[in-house]
Amino acid sequence: MPQGREQFSTTLDGFLRKIRTWYGDDHKGFKTMYDAAVRNVVPYPDDTPKEVRCDWKNQDIEFLCSFFTEWYHWQPGVHTGLDYIEKFSWLNYENDYGMVFLTCGPGYEMTADFTHLQGLQMDEETPEAQQLIHRWVAELGPKRMKDYEHKDWKTFNEFFVRELSDAEKVRPISAPGDNSVVVAPADCVINMIVDELTDTTPIPVKSVTMNIAQLLDGAECAERFIGGTAVSCILMPDSYHWYHAPVAGEVVAARADIGGVYYGMRDFPELLDKGDVGYGYDYSMFDNFRRGYVIIRTEDKDDDGHLVGEQYVGLVPVGLNSIASVNFLPKFTPPFKRPVPVAKGEKIGNFMYGGSLNILLFEKDRFPALQMLQGQRIGVLEQPERTAGLFNRSYHRQSLRLRPLAP
Repeated sequence: MPQGREQFSTTLDGFLRKIRTWYGDDHKGFKTMYDAAVRNVVPYPDDTPKEVRCDWKNQDIEFLCSFFTEWYHWQPGVHTGLDYIEKFSWLNYENDYGMVFLTCGPGYEMTADFTHLQGLQMDEETPEAQQLIHRWVAELGPKRMKDYEHKDWKTFNEFFVRELSDAEKVRPISAPGDNSVVVAPADCVINMIVDELTDTTPIPVKSVTMNIAQLLDGAECAERFIGGTAVSCILMPDSYHWYHAPVAGEVVAARADIGGVYYGMRDFPELLDKGDVGYGYDYSMFDNFRRGYVIIRTEDKDDDGHLVGEQYVGLVPVGLNSIASVNFLPKFTPPFKRPVPVAKGEKIGNFMYGGSLNILLFEKDRFPALQMLQGQRIGVLEQPERTAGLFNRSYHRQSLRLRPLAP
């Protein structure tokens, strides 16, 4: 949830009045930047599915207001939860002017304001909220819902962060006594990102980049991950939305309040492409989104179990689009007077409704690849409607996101 609620609108009508006034007065260049964004819209690919198309080319302020109105009243489904995010993303798709509009000044303030409104809506106890919860339960089906505690959820966000009924049974922790074994922090799609993290200027590595110092907002421990590895763990909207410790040890540093942008992926559809969500994506942009971090110090033992040192593992929850607030449990909310013990698989925090991911960070030469033992889960044979709704897109093409933004 955005910080500083007092500056945000509390009703949709108030929000629409605000952006209409900003446009009429060209508040901080709002009109200038919006007009430049729609004037320079890049057409979406011809085979884009009809349900996620939206033509922003030369659209006026009333089109923008109508779009937000429809989005606000729309109820996301299990397999359609990203549709309006994708429709909105065509405004800045491969469009430098659109990127500037959504990530700077009043355009950024607009997205923060609308995100706040959606958060209020998802926290309301209304008949509409109950209808949406019942719809999701039905669409998820008994097979997927059997893993969760069934409660009298009052709001959609309460349902969205639903808890597992028997975590030890439905999400058993691998090798709980072996600190060298890293476990997935969440129900997620996993991809290797980079294997040469840098501390200053982003340097292309295998077509992707990441600035570790910026990602961790200048934290002292950032230097430990220079030359190391990052792994993305992307949570889909219909997944379990708590994140857990990937290793056991002590939390020596944490932040839950690093500000950043709400929207502005140059090619959001590409993140969902290929079934292997996020494969080959440019993750450098995620050090500009709202995020937090937890740094865990864990013991390093040899094959005989003797203590030979220590190593550090980072967990960076990133809130992407819509709500996606980064929430830590009180135990892991800084400041700390001393390191906080954490067990492997222990619950750390959650994301409210929206897109989100965790980025795991490892020291140099400590996590060379994703490795599995025979018999462990590597994936799920999906129903076609879930694949079509959350993963595949036929219009994948190489992004131009590494171009500089327009001045």
